[in-house]
Amino acid sequence: MIATNTKPLLTDAQEDATPVLLPVVDGINAEGAILHIGNRIAADDAQLLLRHGITSTMNLAVNIEMPSLMLPDGTHVRRTHIGLIDGPGNVAQHLLGAVLALHGIAEQASPGKSHYPAHRSGNILVHCRGGRSRSVTVVALYLHLFHAERFPAFEAALDHLRTVRGLDDTQPQPAMLDLARQALDLARAPLCRNRPTAEAT
Repeated sequence: MIATNTKPLLTDAQEDATPVLLPVVDGINAEGAILHIGNRIAADDAQLLLRHGITSTMNLAVNIEMPSLMLPDGTHVRRTHIGLIDGPGNVAQHLLGAVLALHGIAEQASPGKSHYPAHRSGNILVHCRGGRSRSVTVVALYLHLFHAERFPAFEAALDHLRTVRGLDDTQPQPAMLDLARQALDLARAPLCRNRPTAEAT
């Protein structure tokens, strides 16, 4: 497990103009990939991504579109975008969908097919605009739901992310944490609970 305490020395506005990229945890798949958290600036820095072995990024900001990006070695970065609002206005299913998509990114085969853009397996960056609220919420849920042996409680994963990211308890946004607990309830519920029964069809 990777843990880096990075108490912020910049304001949020200053930090949003600076690449932020931090390792969260290693060994998230059979290839030993490292999961990172960061901001929009880092996700668009090809040299930085190459140095950290990152070949896939996940953007969680509804208000930001990331352009295609090729690393200096010719690898095309796989971009995934699930847009969440940083505060009220999301639904728990959308948040849980982002968590499931992150698991899919970690487990997806590479390079895929011969006619796909050149890609190789590598590390993963999850980001939003600043990497303080939406990203932390999704990654904490992912760590708890898919790596429960290391993070048996959601709060343990959240505390780890706050330490790594240098956050106090005002982040993530309260609305995101409320939504995370709703998503946990959904994840623990039977998948077929709303499916019509044979008698009802």
